[in-house]
Amino acid sequence: MKDIYVDFIAEKLSRKPWQIENCAVMFEDGNTIPFISRYRKEKTGGMDDSEVAEVKHWCDVFDEMEKRKGTVLENIERSGALTPELRNRILSCVISTELEDIYLPYKPKRRTRATVAKELGLEGLADLMWEIRTRDPEKSAVSYLSDKVLQVEDALSGARDIIAERLSETASIREGLRAVYRHYRIVSQRTKGSADNPDADKYRTYFNFSMPLDRIPSHNLLAMLRAEKEGILSIGIDADEQRCTKKIYSDFAKGRPMPSEELRRELLLACEDSWDRLLDPSITNEVIKEAKAKADVESIKVFGENLRQLLLGAPVGQKRTMAIDPGFRNGCKIACLDEQGNLLHHEIIFPHPPQNEKVKSLVSVQEMLEKYGIQAVAIGNGTASRETEEFMRKVMLPQGCKVWTVSEDGASIYSASEVARKEFPNEDVTVRGAVSIGRRLMDPLSELVKIDPKNLGVGQYQHDVDQTLLREKLDNTVESCVNAVGVNLNTASAYLLAYVSGIGPSLSENIIAYRTANGEFRSRAELKKVPRLGDKAYEQCAGFLRIIGGDNPLDGSAVHPESYGIVEKMAKDLGVTARDLVGNAELCSKIDAAQYVSADKGLPTINDIVSELIKPGLDPRESASEFSFADDIHDISDLKTGMELPGIVTNITNFGAFVDVGLHENGLIHVSQMGVRGLCDPTKVLKLHQHVKVSVIDVDLQRNRIALRLMR
Repeated sequence: MKDIYVDFIAEKLSRKPWQIENCAVMFEDGNTIPFISRYRKEKTGGMDDSEVAEVKHWCDVFDEMEKRKGTVLENIERSGALTPELRNRILSCVISTELEDIYLPYKPKRRTRATVAKELGLEGLADLMWEIRTRDPEKSAVSYLSDKVLQVEDALSGARDIIAERLSETASIREGLRAVYRHYRIVSQRTKGSADNPDADKYRTYFNFSMPLDRIPSHNLLAMLRAEKEGILSIGIDADEQRCTKKIYSDFAKGRPMPSEELRRELLLACEDSWDRLLDPSITNEVIKEAKAKADVESIKVFGENLRQLLLGAPVGQKRTMAIDPGFRNGCKIACLDEQGNLLHHEIIFPHPPQNEKVKSLVSVQEMLEKYGIQAVAIGNGTASRETEEFMRKVMLPQGCKVWTVSEDGASIYSASEVARKEFPNEDVTVRGAVSIGRRLMDPLSELVKIDPKNLGVGQYQHDVDQTLLREKLDNTVESCVNAVGVNLNTASAYLLAYVSGIGPSLSENIIAYRTANGEFRSRAELKKVPRLGDKAYEQCAGFLRIIGGDNPLDGSAVHPESYGIVEKMAKDLGVTARDLVGNAELCSKIDAAQYVSADKGLPTINDIVSELIKPGLDPRESASEFSFADDIHDISDLKTGMELPGIVTNITNFGAFVDVGLHENGLIHVSQMGVRGLCDPTKVLKLHQHVKVSVIDVDLQRNRIALRLMR
C-alpha cells in the first residue's frame, strides 16, 4: 500500500504507520480480521478486531480509489490534457472529493450553456476576462461579434456562461464553499403534494424545521431524508447568496488586482450566475450527502453494537427445551427440542380465547413436559405472550425448569427462508418459527446467524443507510462474535461454521459432509482431510474451532496449533505433560511467560496462551438470568403516569432506548430521560436485553406511544 494511504489511515485511527502497514500486508496475504487481531498481536501492536476491521475498510476504500485514479488518468490522457503536474496532483489524492474536483473540468458532460458559447466562438473573450487581460470587456467583445452573435451583450453573456462553468469546476472554489455550507442550516418544508399521504403525520416535526448541518443528530437527518424520498418534505441548505457570491469572487481574484470596475462587474455577474445555477445545487447535494455519510456511520455503529450484544446474549445452554410461539385465534405452537436443538415433537394448544381450551391445554403441556424431559421453557414475546406466561404458571414444571421470554424478531423471516426449508423440509412455517424461538434460548448466537441482521429489530434507519457499508459492518460483527466465542467443530451447523475465520459457505458445507461421512473429528489436524481446505484456510480457522474430549486437550482451547510446541516446552520445563497444564491454574502460575518470548511470538501472545491454559475454551458470554413483568399490566390502558415497572431493553438508538414492559407496544426512554444530566449516548448507559426499572411519564393512547424514564 502507498505511503500516502498508510499515513492517512494511521492518522485517522491514531495508530503508528507500521501497524497499518503490517495489517495491509497481512490482508494481501489472505489473513482474516479475527486471525490477525487474535494471533498476530505483535504485528498489529495489540489492535482489537474492530480496529483491524477499520484498517481493512480503508484498505478496500483505497484499492477502489487506485482503480478510479487509473480511469481518471486514462480519460484525461485520451483528451490530450494530461500534464506531469496534473498526474502528480491526481496520484497524491487521498480524499475522493478532491480527486473528483480535479477531474471535473475534464469529465465528459452533456451540452451546456458554456458549450453553446464555445461553439459560437466566445471562448477567447472568456479567456481575456478569466486571465484579466482586458480592462474594457465591452470593447473586447466587439471583436467576437458575428452573424450568430449580433450584440455586444450577447457576446458578454456567452463569455460569462463559460466563466461560470469554469468557476463551478475550480477545486479550490468548490472546497471553500463546502467549508462554508457545512456550517449553514439544513431546512425542510412540507411539500404541497404530501397532503394526501397517510404517512405524512409521522414527520410533522420536520414540516418547518431548520438546524445547523454540523450539529443535526444522525436520526433527525435520516428521518428527513426518508421523508424527502417519500415526497413528504423538500430539503435544502439555507445558504447566504451574497456571502457565497463574494467568496467565489474573492477566491477567484485572490492575489490578482482588478484593472477596472467594468471587468469586476462582469466577473461578479459570472460569479452570481455560477453560484445560483451551478454551485449552489451541486454543493448543497454534496454537503447533505456528506452529512448523510456521517449519519450512516453513526447509525451503523449503533446497529453493530446492538447486534453484538444480541448475538452474545446469555445462552441457557444444552437443555431439553419446550418452545412456545404464542397466539390467540390460531393457538400456541409448541415444539419440544432435545439438548442439541433437534425437533422431537410439535403440536398446537388453544388455552386462550376464542377457544379457551384451558384444561385440555394444561393436560397436553403436562404430558409433553414429562415425556420429553423438558428442562427449560421458551415463550416468544409476540401476541399473547403475557397470557401464555400466566398459563404456564398453572403448570407443574419439573424440578429446576424455568420459563423464559424470548424475542421473536426475525423468527417469521427465518421460518419462511431457504435455510429453514432445508433444515425442516417436512414442517410448516409455524413449526419452524417455534423451533427458532427454542434454539434462541439455548444458544442465541448459533440460531441468529441464520437470519439477516436487518430483520432482528435492533437497528436505526437500517434501510436508509449505505447498504454496502451496513453489510460490511454487520458481517464483521457476526464474524467477530462467532470467533470470540469459538465453535464446536462436531456440533456446529454449516451456517455457524461459515462465519469462522477462513472458512466461508463452501468450506462449511464440505466440513459438514466430511463429518457426516466420517463421524466426529478427533483432532484439529483432521481438518486438513476436508476437501479444498488447504494450509491457509487451516491456519486461519483452526484456533477458533473447538474439539471437546478429543485426542489433544489443546484442541478444545483457543491456543493455535502453531503454538502447541510452546505449550509442550512449558510443560516439559515444569516436568509435566501438556494435558496436565490444561485447566490447572496452580501449575500455570509457575510459568514465566518472558522465558518463551521469541522472534515470532512476543509477550502478548505468550500471555494469551497462558490465560487460555488456565481457562481453556472459556465462553465470554454471561449466564442467563430470569425476569418477570409486572403482574397487573396487560394493556396500554392499564398504564398510569408515575407507575414504576420492570422492563427489558429491546433496542438502542442515538435518540433513546426502547423497553418492553410486557405489552405489545414498547416504551421509549428518550436520551433526556436516562437519569443523567443533559443528553447522553444511550449505548454507553444501557445494553441490549438489560433488565431495567422504568417509570411512566406519558401515555398516548391514540398513537399507542409510551414515554418512560430510566430509574436509578
